[in-house]
Amino acid sequence: MSEDNGSPPSQPEFPQKPGKRLTLGHIADQLGISTATVSLALRDSPLVAEETRAKVKQTAEEIGYIYNRSAASLRTARSQIVGVAVHDILNPYFAEVFSALEDVLEEQGQMIFICNHRDDVKRQRAFVNTLLQHRADGLILCPSVGTSAEEINRLVDQGIPVTLVAREVPGVWAPCVRGDDLAGTYQITKHLIKQGHRNIAMVGGRRGSSTGRYRNAGWRKALEEAGIDPDSQLDLPEMMTQADGRAAVPKILEAEHRPTAIVGFNDLVALGMMTTFRRAGIEPGPDMAITGYDDIDGADARTPALTTVSAQPDKIGRLAALTLLRQIAGDRVPNTPIVIEPDVRIRESSPPPGVRLAPKLAD
Repeated sequence: MSEDNGSPPSQPEFPQKPGKRLTLGHIADQLGISTATVSLALRDSPLVAEETRAKVKQTAEEIGYIYNRSAASLRTARSQIVGVAVHDILNPYFAEVFSALEDVLEEQGQMIFICNHRDDVKRQRAFVNTLLQHRADGLILCPSVGTSAEEINRLVDQGIPVTLVAREVPGVWAPCVRGDDLAGTYQITKHLIKQGHRNIAMVGGRRGSSTGRYRNAGWRKALEEAGIDPDSQLDLPEMMTQADGRAAVPKILEAEHRPTAIVGFNDLVALGMMTTFRRAGIEPGPDMAITGYDDIDGADARTPALTTVSAQPDKIGRLAALTLLRQIAGDRVPNTPIVIEPDVRIRESSPPPGVRLAPKLAD
């Protein structure tokens, strides 16, 4: 006879044998309905009454049932998974695009897998391969620099819905939703010329991407129409971030013909330059007119408020999602680009030379 010395009972050497996996049948038996009805209810099918859907979901939660999406995808040939890949999810512009497309896709019950490929085409390919292994319903892609039309067309040829966003790749069989980047920089450069600037630099943009090429082309077009040789102006490619903007300032100050105005590839580059110019004793606005692109949150709250271009990221995100959903539903979608008109926002950072529009900051 053992003694009870108050010590806790010893733990079993082996864990308890696991119970049987819960199935749709458990819910069906408990509610007295068919497994088909349970399956439809868990997928929010309109074929099942809302009250029944609520009961099914409540019962599933109470007994701890987890919907087997993989098994469902085998039955329906749909995984309810969409991949979204962009090159810089930290850029507020892409955060706005993603937020808009996420709203549309989630309304249709789609789960989103996101990849920040950082313009690394190998990283992008690995993500796409993973999506294929999970039988994803489709892909929304801001293509990495180096993406070929052939690799996108291979996906389309396999019946995988693909929609490009923000950047296009010539020769693809997939639709693309993007802003009119050439028109945007053309208009903002013309604004600087009208303000009296004749020495206008372009800072930033990966020229291996369609966005970088189009924005540079818009800057060049406006200068040429004004009789200014673009090749005589300072043109610093590849810069994309605030850190890049800060790094560009010494190169601008060392230029043989220092510009009086700068067209920034995006708002991040522009804001990085503004901070560093001020530290160098050059005031953004009266001493150096600066413009950005994308109109990210807070661009209008700086001193000076940043002149920029709105590419309407919410509209681009919604249209990209709706275009992909049409493809998933089996519609034939033209592969011609859907181009969104830009909206130039004139603010305090782009005055005529020597003119101050913003209040002077305290020393």
